[in-house]
Amino acid sequence: MRPARSPITTHVLDTALGQPARGIAVKLEVAEGGGWIALGASQTDADGRVADLLAPDSRLEARTYRLTFDTGAYFGAAGRLAFYPYVEVVFHVSAPDEHHHVPLLLSPFGYSTYRGS
Repeated sequence: MRPARSPITTHVLDTALGQPARGIAVKLEVAEGGGWIALGASQTDADGRVADLLAPDSRLEARTYRLTFDTGAYFGAAGRLAFYPYVEVVFHVSAPDEHHHVPLLLSPFGYSTYRGS
């Protein structure tokens, strides 16, 4: 049986090092009235994962959400230069009863994301 988790999760892989990106601050927000409302914040664990942005029993709504990753602090702490000081991933939840996993593949000069499982 899988442990309870937030209905929105993420993980970050540092593709330049070929390992999980530990200690990246991640913020979750929802679009509201032309702005953003904070819903949760956490930090990637030793496996590069964040499973606690929202309480496990939280109910999502069909809305637009944003994950912001503090990549500048992550690279700076390791003495590495980075082109992107932060990464924002905006996505729309159309099936609020489903789990939404949004991974980030990261390097100092590029990133990509996708809907995971």
